Amino acid sequence: MTTLALKYRPRLLSDLVGQEGSVKALANALRRAKESGKIHQAYLFAGVRGTGKTSTARILARALNCAEGPTATPCGVCDPCRAAEQPDSSLDIVEIDAASRASVADARALREQVQTRPAFCRYRIYIIDEVHMLSTEAFNALLKVLEEPPPHAIFVLATTELQDVPDTIKSRVQIFPFRLIPVGLIEGRLKHVCDQEGVAAEVGSLRLVAEAGQGSMRDALTILDRVISAGDGKVMEEAVREQLGIVSAHLVQGVMSALAIGDTAALVEACRELNEQGADWATFWRELVLAFRDRLEQEARSARGPQELLRWARMLHLLLGRERDLRDSSLPRVVVELALITAAQLPHLAPLDALVSGPAVAGAALRPSIPQGPPPVPPNPFRAPQAAPTPEGPRRPSPAPHPAVPAKAAPNHHPAGDATTQLRATCSEALRGAPGLRALATAPQMATDLRWEPPVLHFSFPANVRQTLQDFEREKASPHLLATLGSVLPGLQSLEISFEAEAPAPGPERPEDRLRREPAFQDLLRLSGGEVLEIRREG
Repeated sequence: MTTLALKYRPRLLSDLVGQEGSVKALANALRRAKESGKIHQAYLFAGVRGTGKTSTARILARALNCAEGPTATPCGVCDPCRAAEQPDSSLDIVEIDAASRASVADARALREQVQTRPAFCRYRIYIIDEVHMLSTEAFNALLKVLEEPPPHAIFVLATTELQDVPDTIKSRVQIFPFRLIPVGLIEGRLKHVCDQEGVAAEVGSLRLVAEAGQGSMRDALTILDRVISAGDGKVMEEAVREQLGIVSAHLVQGVMSALAIGDTAALVEACRELNEQGADWATFWRELVLAFRDRLEQEARSARGPQELLRWARMLHLLLGRERDLRDSSLPRVVVELALITAAQLPHLAPLDALVSGPAVAGAALRPSIPQGPPPVPPNPFRAPQAAPTPEGPRRPSPAPHPAVPAKAAPNHHPAGDATTQLRATCSEALRGAPGLRALATAPQMATDLRWEPPVLHFSFPANVRQTLQDFEREKASPHLLATLGSVLPGLQSLEISFEAEAPAPGPERPEDRLRREPAFQDLLRLSGGEVLEIRREG
């Protein structure tokens, strides 16, 4: 029984889907060859599997040898066209699998065989598949053939790893890229196949098959063949999900809804259901992330406010940050549950501004409103408190301390201390959840002073931790670091990092100590990543 991938294999350039650029270039080359009688003799088709490289090579062989050719539209009925349908039985179409014939002896045999003229056709076509598998010696032998090919020989090389093909080979061939086929084009082709086969397809089912093909038409047709067999001649969405291990769309939407309202119990129940179904956790995670991405796009297009957009963006950022943990963990269910529960709480965390101004706002709501005067400006939660009149009434003068006795510092009950603590925790959590920045998550906790003065975040550290934090100081302008902290501090543009001065050592100052304090020398150490091992006096 012929599979769908073979039955609906392209036989004309116009049958190729998603490769319009290469199709147009080849059609023009064939038209010029018809007019001038000359054509380039070496081609390289490069692209991922299932995008039509080998099929195009066979189409090119038919187009060149057709009785009416060279032509972009071979007749399909002449002897050369019929011979191209079964290359293995044609003496003038030679297909070589480089994966199994990669030795230098095979390449030398090919060089000798090339001198033989075609038996029946205009050209003898050599199709070398997976050409990147050839050895270095075999490439060198092939190079001699490509430099001076006989006029009756045409070479078509195909590869999925263009970077592994030597530059000397690339410089002697015309390279045609075969790109991933868009999902919409694959879906349209699958619908055409179902119509031709008389197969009923449920709405949305072919889209899932097209997405599972991941840009490969052949893979998508192979999956469709399997789904039709499993569905007794029908393509049903549930059958597709079962065959491909795709989680039910209803369950994915349920998880999204639970995340939106912070229903952790529903999330735990969904994970239990996924575990009972034996679902692939990585596949579920991919479906969930894609659903979140679609939701974020909807929110952006509907012109929602920045807070709403930022809420969905933060949840999506957290889900993406756990993808690597999911791949590396032996307990994927635990990773998924932890990430979902954490993401569910993000919408319910109060902004830092609200943590500081919340009690005052609540108190003001209980007091009669006073329309006179401009409304109070909310304080910056991360800036040191400034002296200002209290909202409860007129400011009372504080008794001056006795001139002979220093005044005791009153205990600090200002909420700025809590805001700084919250700022430390927020920054540490953001760094801990970002790939590549987890080692910097302790930096906010080590700061003696941490202030958020938009658009700058200020860090001040003790002098004795400068060596420990050299990576943090070096990365302070990193776009990745700024974007990570900017996800929790909107408007962040730069970081300012300073270190407290070291206390002078007792006794006379040594020259090496003076050298270490030199700003230029410190810059040299920071830029080079070096350290002082020994200081010697000369003379």
